Amino acid sequence: VDSKTKIIHAVVATAANVHDSAVLGDLLHGEETRVWGDQAYRGQRDVIREHAPRAKDFTNRRYRHRGMVDEAQKARNRTKSRVRAKVEHCFAVIKGVFGFTKLRYRGLEKNAQRLFVACSLANLFMIRRRLMPA
Repeated sequence: VDSKTKIIHAVVATAANVHDSAVLGDLLHGEETRVWGDQAYRGQRDVIREHAPRAKDFTNRRYRHRGMVDEAQKARNRTKSRVRAKVEHCFAVIKGVFGFTKLRYRGLEKNAQRLFVACSLANLFMIRRRLMPA
């Protein structure tokens, strides 16, 4: 999701046993300047550098190590999470407006097609005021 426009630019549907970080390269289009992510994408700096060479890695880092809490890192993670929270709005549209809360079909292909359509409709919903004249 683009953090400024809140438009979804890449969607990947996988089976439930595939980790989110395994498809990070498919989600990057190469024109990113910053990549924001939660701790699931920690340690993916090489993948980010390969697919988006100009992008800076702004994924959350570990702030607790061996029982000790690094308050400075925790504060940096909180700042990063504030940016990430803005892009979650499109997922609320997909769930709340279009009712995409549970899988409906049997098989990955049918559910993936439904997800792609829901993301396209969410993009139209997000920019509807810019599309329609006042």
